[in-house]
Amino acid sequence: MDIRQLRYFVAIVEQGSFSRAAVILHVAQPALSLHVRNIEAELGTSLLFRTPKGVVPTEAGEILLRNARTIIDQLTITEEEVRGHQNDPAGVVRLGLPGTISEILSVPLIMAARSRYPRIELRIAEAMSGFVLEWLRESRVDLAVIYRNVSDNGLATVELLEEELVFFGPAQGLSDPPNAGPLPAPEAMPLLADLTDLPLILPGKAHGLRLLIDRHAAAAGVDLDVSIEVDSYSNIKRLVCSGLGCSILPLNAISQEVAEGKLESWHIGDVRLRRSAYLAFPEARPMTNAVAAIRDLAEEVLRDLARKGSWVGARALPGETS
Repeated sequence: MDIRQLRYFVAIVEQGSFSRAAVILHVAQPALSLHVRNIEAELGTSLLFRTPKGVVPTEAGEILLRNARTIIDQLTITEEEVRGHQNDPAGVVRLGLPGTISEILSVPLIMAARSRYPRIELRIAEAMSGFVLEWLRESRVDLAVIYRNVSDNGLATVELLEEELVFFGPAQGLSDPPNAGPLPAPEAMPLLADLTDLPLILPGKAHGLRLLIDRHAAAAGVDLDVSIEVDSYSNIKRLVCSGLGCSILPLNAISQEVAEGKLESWHIGDVRLRRSAYLAFPEARPMTNAVAAIRDLAEEVLRDLARKGSWVGARALPGETS
C-alpha cells in the first residue's frame, strides 16, 4: 500500500460511491476499483461491501479507514512543518454545525477565515447536534460546535456560551384548540406550571432541546401538553404564528419574529432554561495547523457574537478544555 491508495480508499468510503469518488479525485473509476482490489489482495480480506445504494466499509475496512485517516493527517502535518507553513496555514478544514448555530456563525466565520487565513478552505456541514457529534467521532469533520458536553476518550470540548430558552406564542392569540387557557399577560413572567393548560409545539423526544425541556418539567413535577411534535424550528414558528399552539425555543431563534410583531415571548420565572454551546475537537489524532487555526478562530468569533449581542440571548463563557 502507498499513500495514494490510502487517499483513494478514504475518498471512496466518504463519498459512498466509486463514481462520486472518481469525480472528486479526477481519477477514472476503473482505476479506483483496481486500486481497491490490489489492497484487498495484499491484505487478504474484503474491505468494501457493495449495496444498491453504494459502498460501505466492512469491519476490516473500518480498521483501515481509521488508520488511513491518521496516517494522512500525520503526513499533512509533516509536510507543513517541512515547508515552514506554521505562520501561513493551508489546507481543507471541515466544520460540523447544527443548523441553528450555522445560521449565526457560518457567514462571520467564513469572512474572518478568508481575511485572516486565505489559504485555508473552510467547508461547513450542517445537521442536528447528535449527527454532527457522530461525524466528529467518525473523523468526517475536523471540528464541531454542538449543544452538549462530551466525555468520549479522544475528544475535548470547550464551553463557549450559553443561551436562554423562552416561552412564546402567537401575537394574535391562540385559535386552536378553543378551550386552551389564555396566554400570559404581556408583563408577566410565567412559571413552568402555568404552561400546562397551553398546547405546546416542540421538537420530538430525541431532540436535545426537547430532552432539556422534559428534564426541567419532570424536576418541577409539571406535565406539559405537547400537542404537535416537529423538529424544524422554522416549522414550529410557522405553526405558532398560525395560532395552533405555543412553544419554547432559544431567544435568538424567534427574535426577528418578535421584533416584527408576529410572536410574543416571555421569560420563564421559576426554572433556568438555558443550554450551552461547546466547541468539540479530537485529541486522539494529529491536528494540522489549518485545523488549529480555525478552532481558535471559531472560538473567538462565537464569543464575539455573544458579547456584541449578535447572538441574541447568549452569554459568552470563560471556557476551558475538558
